[in-house]
Amino acid sequence: MIDQSLDSQDEAPLLKESTGWFAAGNSFRRALPLLSDGAFKMFSYICLEADRRTGRYEAVQTQLADALRKSRRIVGQYIRELECKRVCNVRHGKNQYSRTCFEIRDEYWPYTRITDGTPRNAYVDSIKNSFIALGCTTGKFTARDAQIADQFQRRHIPLGLVQDAMLMGSCRKLISLLNGSSGEPITSMAYFESLIAEIRERPIPADYREYLQKKVEQLRTAWAKTSADLLKKRGCLDMGRPEIVQ
Repeated sequence: MIDQSLDSQDEAPLLKESTGWFAAGNSFRRALPLLSDGAFKMFSYICLEADRRTGRYEAVQTQLADALRKSRRIVGQYIRELECKRVCNVRHGKNQYSRTCFEIRDEYWPYTRITDGTPRNAYVDSIKNSFIALGCTTGKFTARDAQIADQFQRRHIPLGLVQDAMLMGSCRKLISLLNGSSGEPITSMAYFESLIAEIRERPIPADYREYLQKKVEQLRTAWAKTSADLLKKRGCLDMGRPEIVQ
C-alpha cells in the first residue's frame, strides 16, 4: 500500500536493504514500557536473530554479552527479566558454556509460527540441530540454511555424510579461531558444501568420525572459555555497580 500522505507526484520510499527486516509493530510497543532499557535491547536483538518460523533463538551468554557490549552478569539479569515478565520462555543452559534457548511468547511475536502439529522434515531438522550445536556458528539457522539442507536431501546426499562434513568443517574452524587466524564464526550451511564434495570423493572411516566428534567437543569447550577471556580483555565487562532491573 502506498502512503497516502505522499504527494501524488512523489515516489514511495524505497528500502535500501531488501532482507534482514523484522516486523516491529505492536509487539515492540507492548515490550517498550514493560522492559528496562537493557532488557529491551536484548529483546530487540533476539527478535532480529530469531528464526521467523518458530520465534526461537539459541546462544551462549558470552555471545549475548559480546553483541550487547555488556557483562555476563548484566546479561543474566536481562535474561531473568525477559523470563519473569513473560516476554520470552527461556530454557537455560546447563552452564555458562551451554546455549540458552529463547522462545518469544505469542504476545510479543508478530509472525505466525510453526505449530507442533505442522509436518516437519527430520533430515533438515537433524542438520539444523547439528549446525546450532557446533559451537563455532552464529547460532542462527536461517530460512536460507533450511533451503540448502533441503537441496542436500533432494540431491540424495546421505545425512551422515553432511554431518561428517559439518564435524570436519567445525574442527578446522575452531582450530582457526583458537589460533587467532580467523575471528568470524560460520554463518551459513553453504560453508560445508565444498567439504561435502571432498568427503564424497574420500569418505572418512568410522573410527575417524568418532575422533572428530571428541575433538570438536574439546575444541568447542576451549573456544567457549577463550571467548570469555577475550571478552574480559576487551574491557567489555562492567566493573561498576550491579545494574538494578526495574
